[in-house]
Amino acid sequence: MDKVWIILQSEFLRRVRTRTFLLTTLLAPIIMLSLALLPALIGYLGSRDNTRHLAVVDATGILLPRIQEYAPATLRLEAVTLPVDSLQVAVQQGRYDGYLILPAGLIDGNATAELYVERSLGLSFQGQLERLINRAVREVRLERLQVPPELVTALRAEVSLRQYRLLETGTEADGTVFFSIIGYLMGFIIYGATLAYGSLVMQGVIEEKTSRVVELIVSSVRPFQLLMGKVLGIGAMGLVQFALWGLLFLAGATAAGPIIAHFIDPQQLNLPASASTRDLLQAANITLPSVDPMLILWFVLFFLGGYLLYASLFAAVGSAVEQQQDAQSLMLPLMLLIVIPILFITYVIENPDAPLSIGLSLVPFFSPILMIVRIAIGSATFGEAVLAYLLLVAGFLGAIWLSARIYRIGILSYGQKPSLRELLRWIRA
Repeated sequence: MDKVWIILQSEFLRRVRTRTFLLTTLLAPIIMLSLALLPALIGYLGSRDNTRHLAVVDATGILLPRIQEYAPATLRLEAVTLPVDSLQVAVQQGRYDGYLILPAGLIDGNATAELYVERSLGLSFQGQLERLINRAVREVRLERLQVPPELVTALRAEVSLRQYRLLETGTEADGTVFFSIIGYLMGFIIYGATLAYGSLVMQGVIEEKTSRVVELIVSSVRPFQLLMGKVLGIGAMGLVQFALWGLLFLAGATAAGPIIAHFIDPQQLNLPASASTRDLLQAANITLPSVDPMLILWFVLFFLGGYLLYASLFAAVGSAVEQQQDAQSLMLPLMLLIVIPILFITYVIENPDAPLSIGLSLVPFFSPILMIVRIAIGSATFGEAVLAYLLLVAGFLGAIWLSARIYRIGILSYGQKPSLRELLRWIRA
């Protein structure tokens, strides 16, 4: 273990002292936050800046004013009485983005609204316009049936549903959506980290083998000690990065309440200007779920287990080849094992208690991603989590034994890339 510790220290210190480590540690949270918020920001800015101008032929004579009443500022609806051929020319000349036909039988359900455009205006715009038309038609139909205004108001009223989770100590607001997102992000973080750090292990093994440095190292340590030291050293580097990112996350979570409260107007909620952040959030019916420390602990445990499992296999692949390109064919089975849980992550979120979800989350190759999702949602029992982790540890022990058998021969083998049959022969040797 002393030699393993020396190699671990060497791998850890050699990597954490690089500029790459500092840049990735500092920039990774910014990049991830940007990737999460940028699409929504772009969509918001696009919806504000992209004004649509439609010509409307309203044969009903009453629908257009109602549609205009509810239309957003980015949608201009202009009543016209031009013939169809003139409207087509106007659209082609750029005077309008399109023209809308509201036939007389639309209110009675005997016709459909028709939108003509030269180029697509987007699916979201089409859905928005359809909702506006449906709302106007619904109101006209209710008026024709002489429905009392009080009944119309009652029909429009929406009832909200708040879900609560039953606990041994009582009940608490259930942030299912919040924790589904947290579980989804945790699963993807483990996926990305396992792939990135495992690739670092494989790349390091290939570099040492190509430069023949490994021939000097194995004269002092056993191949298994070298394998374990390299895997644990890069894993320690990953833990340091996750610890720093965790501190940034806690700082962001602490500041989330005051930031949200800053954009809430106390006067609209009948509160004094000196109202506290807690009062503002409570009056606005905004609840910020707290993250259970056990979820963080399980995340760290499953990240470590998944990393150790896959990193040992990545190291075995690296020891069997001399160039990065030669590893592609041997990497295919590993990539499939990593990608499969990503393909099922949405299914597990939607059906966390389904037999397939439970079964997949217990498989060692899939549990680092799928079990943490089920734990975050709250569907996994403590016994299932412990069983999945014990199986993951057993899977790691089996993988490290398998990898060590390949590593001890492959690390000193040069020449032609071994086939799968050759690797099996190394394992049995």
